Amino acid sequence: MQSEESHELTNGISEKVSKETMKSQKADRKKKKLKEKLLKEASKADNRGVCYLSRIPPHMDHVRLRHILAQFGELGRIYLAPEDSEAQVHRKRAGGFRGQRFSEGWVEFAKKSVAKRVADMLNGEQIGGKKKSSVYYDIWNIKYLTKFKWDDLTEEIAYKSAIREQKLNMVLSAAKREKDFYLSKIEKSRAMTEIDARMEKKRKIQEESGSNAEAAAPAFPPRVIRHFRQKKSIENETSQSKPGLSTDFLASVFGGS
Repeated sequence: MQSEESHELTNGISEKVSKETMKSQKADRKKKKLKEKLLKEASKADNRGVCYLSRIPPHMDHVRLRHILAQFGELGRIYLAPEDSEAQVHRKRAGGFRGQRFSEGWVEFAKKSVAKRVADMLNGEQIGGKKKSSVYYDIWNIKYLTKFKWDDLTEEIAYKSAIREQKLNMVLSAAKREKDFYLSKIEKSRAMTEIDARMEKKRKIQEESGSNAEAAAPAFPPRVIRHFRQKKSIENETSQSKPGLSTDFLASVFGGS
């Protein structure tokens, strides 16, 4: 009886061990496959090439651009930067194209060699296609970006968006400060208006009670008149104290004998 129980116990333990080993082996195989997949993607990413379009013609979008460039080689990702919102509003007000326009764009090709060939072949050439097309007479402005990867583009976009958000926060904070300053001035003006209203009410009450004259009369301080001690003039005293000649002496001198 005991031997049977010990045999069942050992069988159960061995089954558990085998299950755990199978699970670990499956997990290892999954990790290995995932690693191989990542290495393949990394090698593909290293072989990809990115072209830059400095101008996107009107009526051109992602779908149309992919349709035109797909005939030259396998494409990856495409990013078209939308134009400035102020320019779009100005164009719509002026009666121009009312759809979405793009200022610049990036196109990823599956191979660097294809991206270089496409940039050298199309740059400065007419887009062409059907003559009825709205982009038939537009010119390609495309350049191959050496040692440029799509991750660099995402980092640049994230950096620009962060700067844009920071500027927006600064503008919002400045607007908030202006609003708070304006509201504080309004509160001060309201308080002064209330004070003036109370003073006017008090003045009317004083006028009715007959004490308006005393309240309205300004209480000026008494005028101070200063007196300075003056020195007496000594001009007459000096003229009188001077010795003079007698008239008899003068007559004897100028009168003759």
